Formats: sequence, structure tokens, C-alpha cells
Amino acid sequence: MNRTFSAVVLAAGRSTRMGTEKALLDADGRAWWERQCDVLREAGAGEVFLSARSDQRWAEDPAVISRFDAVVRDAVPDCGPLGGIAAALVQATYPQVAVLAIDLPGMQATWFRALLEKTQSGVGVVGRRDHCFEPLAALYPRELSGLAHEALAAGEYSLQRLLREAVAGGFMRVTDIPPEQALWFENWNEPRGR
Repeated sequence: MNRTFSAVVLAAGRSTRMGTEKALLDADGRAWWERQCDVLREAGAGEVFLSARSDQRWAEDPAVISRFDAVVRDAVPDCGPLGGIAAALVQATYPQVAVLAIDLPGMQATWFRALLEKTQSGVGVVGRRDHCFEPLAALYPRELSGLAHEALAAGEYSLQRLLREAVAGGFMRVTDIPPEQALWFENWNEPRGR
């Protein structure tokens, strides 16, 4: 089975709670956008997209553009992460699309490699903890594109709801997240004290 996959860094949010562009924050000497791109490449992504808004000037910098295979725009503006996921599913060359949010700076390539081992043709994998899916570090099959676009057209932007439907429809499998990996999913939406 071909283990190469497509990937997208979701960076189109407005960073309102953070008060500054999250993608440009520093993680061990690298901007978050660069770190997330590196994680996906290290995991084995054959192509990596950047999901960004057209008014995010940093995403037009040649140093940024050169690291990604394409910049994708949300299928529907201001609809949360679903817009970027739906756009990446359409753009993808490979059967699976790894999604990684910009504000999960603890995520490791190991997670995506483990998910890849649990996929099969037409079926992706999402982690779950505390009875909730972790949709922003998951592998989605391209076959989920229709369901994602139907949700967008209906104004249903909840990824939890979409994933419940995807699991019920056989598009996604669920894997429980071990306690020792919980820190990988820590979402950084607000400034933190040093």
C-alpha cells in the first residue's frame, strides 16, 4: 500500500485570542508555520499545503511559499477549520490528507506515522480523548470531500459533528489517544506566561 500522503497546515484563523499572528510565533527558533510544515514532512508527507487567508501577507513571503507545495484558500470564508480541510481534500494528490493546526506546537511526526498505519483505502483516522475527537491532527481520506462540502453548504461547520457522520459512514476510524501523548494536542490560543 502506498504510504505517501498529502498534508495541510491550517493557519487561516484570525488569532483573535492570541492577539498576534500565531503562525509567526517562535517554537525553538522556528516560526510555528515552519515547525508544523517540518513535522508533516518528517512524518512522510509527499506534499504540504498551507491554508491561509488572502489578507495574511506573511503567507505571501517567498521564504514561506518556497516551503509549501501550494497555498489553499478556505472553500467558504470564515467557517473555521472545515474550510481549509475541505479545500485541501480537493487539492490533494494522495489518498490521505494529514491535517495539522498551526496552534498545536507540541504535535509530533510520530503521531501521523502511527495514524497512517491504521488507515486503509478510503478510510482515515482521528484520535479521541475525553469522548471528543481531535480533528486538527488527523488523517482524512479524499473520499470525505463530498461530506465536507455538504456540511459547508448547509452551514454546519462543526468538525465534531462531521466526524461523527464520517465514522458512522465508514470514512473514518477512531483511535484513542494515550495519556502520555495528551500534551501533543495542547491547543495554544492565548498568550502564555514565561
